[in-house]
Amino acid sequence: MTVLLKPQKVHVWHLEMKEPAANTQTPHQRYELKKLQRTLPELNRFLYVTVGAPWMWHMRLDWNWQQWADFLARDGVETWVAYQEGTPIGYFELDSHLSYQTEITYFGLVPEFVGQGLGKALLNDAIESAWQLNNQRIWLNTCSLDHPAALPNYLARGFEIFKEEEFKEMIPSKLLEPWPGANKPSIM
Repeated sequence: MTVLLKPQKVHVWHLEMKEPAANTQTPHQRYELKKLQRTLPELNRFLYVTVGAPWMWHMRLDWNWQQWADFLARDGVETWVAYQEGTPIGYFELDSHLSYQTEITYFGLVPEFVGQGLGKALLNDAIESAWQLNNQRIWLNTCSLDHPAALPNYLARGFEIFKEEEFKEMIPSKLLEPWPGANKPSIM
């Protein structure tokens, strides 16, 4: 999928957690969470495109099947999918490529499930899953293109900002769609 890009100013927050947060309330989990046990590039691409379209996730859109397969087959990469009544509602991807550190590389909900309080519970699950990997540090990035509740959610779960930066990035010139012509309504 070729995407036309234009320069846009983007603010990025780099966040980390060096120990499990204390006193965070765990929202009631209203979904079933499953770790993928097999590499399936088509599923990861579906989740990436569906969850990321409203937030202009475009960096992996031009990856071919082999690039997806190679990334997902790397040691330390895990994909977790949340389901409600058999329907995928969101996911997170963990990458433990550095010793004793895990990056939450992607995290989010399918647009139809945003605004129902599920993001808090799913982020708690991502954090708990990352800590189970024998970590000394969990980290992630978010930016000004993300959902307005993303940064407050990360901070409320115990992440701390360790770096901020602002730069021009090449961003898609129009709202991304799960497929051409889908024209899903914006949730922003």
